Amino acid sequence: MECRLCGCPSTHKHGKAPNGSQRYFCPQCQQTFNERFDTMYYHRHVSEEQIRQVLQAHSEGRSLRGISRTSILAYNTAVSLVRAAAQLVHNAQVQAVQTEAVSGDELWPFVAKNKGSIGAPGRWR
Repeated sequence: MECRLCGCPSTHKHGKAPNGSQRYFCPQCQQTFNERFDTMYYHRHVSEEQIRQVLQAHSEGRSLRGISRTSILAYNTAVSLVRAAAQLVHNAQVQAVQTEAVSGDELWPFVAKNKGSIGAPGRWR
């Protein structure tokens, strides 16, 4: 498996996590990670079936409060799952955009407003 942190192809198995998922160790960046790292399922105590049900109900137009009642999950958990799914879709679409130049119109008012708050005044790198 390729390291999801640095891209090194030579990772090796490094035991199992308490939930049963396989852990891996990267000799290059000296980090351990599991097969769920950088997915919607990472650090969630919700089954994949429950996540699928929440996302399916949301795509059908049900309210988040209704979803949380029927799935017996906390409202904040349902919101978190929907936001994570939306973020994954957004990231995939943004990475597919081919561009040569990026405009930073909204950045300059922010820089001018906070000029004296970071480091020495007038120094931006």
